[in-house]
Amino acid sequence: MSKLHTKWLVVISVLFGTFTVILNNSMLNPTLPMFMELFEADAVAISWMITIFMVSMGMVMPVTGYLGDRFGKKPIYMIGLAVFLIGSIAGSFSSTLPMIIISRAIQGIAGGLMMPIAMALIFHAFPRNERGLAVGIYGVAAMIAPAIGPTVGGVVVEFLAWQYLFIFNIPFAIAGLLFSAKYLKPTEGNPKLRFDLNGFILITTGVGAILYALGRGSTVELLLSPFSISLILGGLLLIAVFVKYENKREQPLLNLAIFKIPTYSVSIIVTAMSSIGLFAGIFLLPLLLQNVYGFSEIETGLLFLPAALVSGLFMTLGGKILDKKGPRYVVPLGLIILGVFTLALGFNTLSTSFWFILAMNSIRSAGLGMCNMPATTAGMNAIPDPQVAQGSAMNNVIRQIFSSFGIVFFSIYYEVRRAHLVTRELEMQQATLQSLNEAFIIAGIAILLVVPLSFVMKNTEEKKSVQKS
Repeated sequence: MSKLHTKWLVVISVLFGTFTVILNNSMLNPTLPMFMELFEADAVAISWMITIFMVSMGMVMPVTGYLGDRFGKKPIYMIGLAVFLIGSIAGSFSSTLPMIIISRAIQGIAGGLMMPIAMALIFHAFPRNERGLAVGIYGVAAMIAPAIGPTVGGVVVEFLAWQYLFIFNIPFAIAGLLFSAKYLKPTEGNPKLRFDLNGFILITTGVGAILYALGRGSTVELLLSPFSISLILGGLLLIAVFVKYENKREQPLLNLAIFKIPTYSVSIIVTAMSSIGLFAGIFLLPLLLQNVYGFSEIETGLLFLPAALVSGLFMTLGGKILDKKGPRYVVPLGLIILGVFTLALGFNTLSTSFWFILAMNSIRSAGLGMCNMPATTAGMNAIPDPQVAQGSAMNNVIRQIFSSFGIVFFSIYYEVRRAHLVTRELEMQQATLQSLNEAFIIAGIAILLVVPLSFVMKNTEEKKSVQKS
């Protein structure tokens, strides 16, 4: 088999695993009301099915870079995929809500091991001038999975037993393990690396506290409760202590010196804002279609299918442009498209058609494809290859926090603003529409504010800045 085929089989191998992890998580979102009825539980208890996955994944990610460097990236990725398989099997045999939550925690640990390592494995397999296209194709999973997941989950619980939400993962996980065993390229481990236990405790506790507070903050009262505020402030304090502590370590858990590289730092900001754009759409558009225009869940799901395809197509195109021209020729344009057409969704009326919303969302998804993964790839290209696993881990942790923050912010803004508008004697339909319009405008402006910063990104290595001072 030719070298080219071998490289692309690496992409296929990691796609099996990461696509399944992301898809499984998004499949559960529309099924939560069904689980509330099934287990006679309230929304807070059921929300743990989503929250525990997010928290456990975010807590594991910071240590993934060390594990990949210490033991080799291939075995860590395969262990993560095996753990995900175990979590899926456990979920399919669960009979109580606590058992399902434990299974989801296991799946989250697996996701924390797999997601950062997947990017590092692709970077290991491809030369620097081909990584944009490779990561673009891999990134299709990150965009398509959350877009189609709610539709797939709705169809599963409509026609099959809920256990198939977990059984669905098993064949893909097994296929991923077989492909990974055969086609992933081994990387050398470094047995001399020492584990930074104090740093691990500081960063995982800090990240976990923030993610837990954001995960439970579905209302203003919950988010602003003394417990949540304490968690967020405590988490930020622990992260600040972690940064100060790590800068003094000879073998830090995470080499924070890579943040001195402008292209990498800006790539983090761009991907964080584009993640807010992605999840704002995933959260706000179903509310718009169902609560304002009265469309069904199936019709809502269909809105995301062309957007996912367009995002995948332009992600691949963006990767090609990145490889040939550099990030300045693709990332700013992608942000402009994403921001402008997110703004356009803020001017809907009660007579706006389904097809107009579909077109606007598809075009904004083209911008998402052109800015998200190309920015990530440019940032990773700018750091030394040995730091890619750690760079990917930090990228994923920050992306997770900002995605969670985006969902919490827009859900609270929607509820509070709609209630305020209703007190001003607006009809519920009009109040819902106006609050969603304003949310889209806020998201669009936030994305456009990052455009000037994106021109800082270069297509050259900036390794000198990474040396410890």
